[in-house]
Amino acid sequence: MTDEVRRESLFTIEATPVKFGPGASSDAGWEMKRLGGQRLFVVIDPEVQRLGVAEHILASLREAGLDLVLYSDIDTEPSIQALERAVSAARDAQPDAFVAIGGGSTIDTAKVANLLLSHGGEIMDYVNPPVGGGKKPPSPLKPLLAIPTTAGSGSEATTVAILDIPELKIKTGISHRYMRPAQAIVDPELARSAPSAVIASAGLDVVCHAAESFLSRPYTTRERPATPDDRPPYQGSNPVADLWSAQALRYGGQYLRRAVQNGDDVEARGFMMLSATMAGVGFGSAGVHIPHSCAYPIAGLKHEYRDPGYPGEKLFVPHGFSVIVTSPASFRFTFDADPAKHIQAAEFLTGRTYAPDDSEALPQALLELMKDVGAPSGVAALGYDESDIPALIDGALKQQRLLAVAPKQPKRDDLERIFRESMRNW
Repeated sequence: MTDEVRRESLFTIEATPVKFGPGASSDAGWEMKRLGGQRLFVVIDPEVQRLGVAEHILASLREAGLDLVLYSDIDTEPSIQALERAVSAARDAQPDAFVAIGGGSTIDTAKVANLLLSHGGEIMDYVNPPVGGGKKPPSPLKPLLAIPTTAGSGSEATTVAILDIPELKIKTGISHRYMRPAQAIVDPELARSAPSAVIASAGLDVVCHAAESFLSRPYTTRERPATPDDRPPYQGSNPVADLWSAQALRYGGQYLRRAVQNGDDVEARGFMMLSATMAGVGFGSAGVHIPHSCAYPIAGLKHEYRDPGYPGEKLFVPHGFSVIVTSPASFRFTFDADPAKHIQAAEFLTGRTYAPDDSEALPQALLELMKDVGAPSGVAALGYDESDIPALIDGALKQQRLLAVAPKQPKRDDLERIFRESMRNW
């Protein structure tokens, strides 16, 4: 068999149907009725519930004649134990459909509860290898209506749910096409109440999603899978995913600063919500790689950091911050794999023009954005020092599902350099 025959020759683009615009969330009852749900397990962020942000959504569902079971025991950056509680509650409720109202943690919680209710087993059965069993759900899940309330994450558009496993000191995920929500409603009005730090972290995650997927290895460089079922969700960059990722980068550069500065700037927060969905479609096909691989051990190895801008007292590293701190060094490392696309990504983000050999264009654009929205300055600001680097590298190397789509494969010494450079970005 020739090398050409063994190479991948096709890619897949799948997207959640999205209803977008101010006031769109009032259509929740109509959308769920259309999806066929009757008894709903409504996973709702406790802060969203406390502030009354979702009352009109719940009213819309009830007015449609639907039966609601509310569940708000949501963990920010959920641990496996928090997800197990949600699974248990969903099994007790026996719903025929799910609704998620909140940020990425809320939507991911609903995804996992839906997966386990639909197909049984334990969470670790489905967690991505080598951490978990990598079991694939055999058939579609129950309908999930996802309604994000933050300007970021993109979980409403993706096949992925992320979880923290404290016993293993690592974050990882579950990924399968059946975990994509059946419908998303993206309503900019819902993001008004989100704290600026939440918008900053989620928005930087959006920018990183878009940059990583845009710069992932071309899908044609992967080996063709033995069967269609073996084709990974993260397939590498392709012409369609690149369009979504490029526009998400543009919106991130244009609107994230404004979205962080003013909660009443519905235009800016709305465009960041839209860019999150766009980036979710892009990386849902192409994939994310080195910054996300580094982020999971940063978030999972220690639980000592508390961001003063986040509600609650939980000690954790917000996901977008854990991702963005290594992104400048990561893109310095990958630059020579495709200089032209790295320059394009920087130009999308800033609107400026750069020299074709400017390896600092994208790293500097990201650093400017990080400073402007109040991101931590590096890995050290999150509670780590250089003695932690070997353990951080070990954790990053476990994320082979992600590293497989990097445009340039990092060895251990490459990851060491990335972590060292990222300890203090300024």
